[in-house]
Amino acid sequence: MSAAEVLAAARAKCLKIATAESCTGGLLAGALTDIAGSSDVFERGFITYSNLSKTEMLGVDPALIEAHGAVSEEVAAAMAQAALARSDATLAVSTTGIAGPGGSEFKPEGRVCFGIAGPAGVSTMTIEFGALGRANVRAAAVTEALRLLAAAVDQAAPNS
Repeated sequence: MSAAEVLAAARAKCLKIATAESCTGGLLAGALTDIAGSSDVFERGFITYSNLSKTEMLGVDPALIEAHGAVSEEVAAAMAQAALARSDATLAVSTTGIAGPGGSEFKPEGRVCFGIAGPAGVSTMTIEFGALGRANVRAAAVTEALRLLAAAVDQAAPNS
């Protein structure tokens, strides 16, 4: 689903969206705000590329990052929940991953963890995009985050 379609679906239900991005570095917020009129749906975005910014801007517990690593579903969940709590949004999505180059045996290049938080709680998922190259991994992560937002908007009750 495109950013314009996500915004239109959220607008129809009077929902607001926030983002918390690490590996996508603002590309998701950029995709949403590229659409004219997005300000009635897009509430705010947090670009928390470093671990310190995840802690300072979102309040992610450093012990959580230490225990699981920044690229983990646990941190993705905490990022999404914090973006929701620190905004007037109804839904929040987060991205954290290894766009490349690099990675390790345990956290390979192309791994991206996502979190989506809303009235129904928080859910997470991890996708192994593979070593597609930095730009392609980041673009794929934006596409997946938009898909997750579309599904969350579809499931959400209208907000009055």
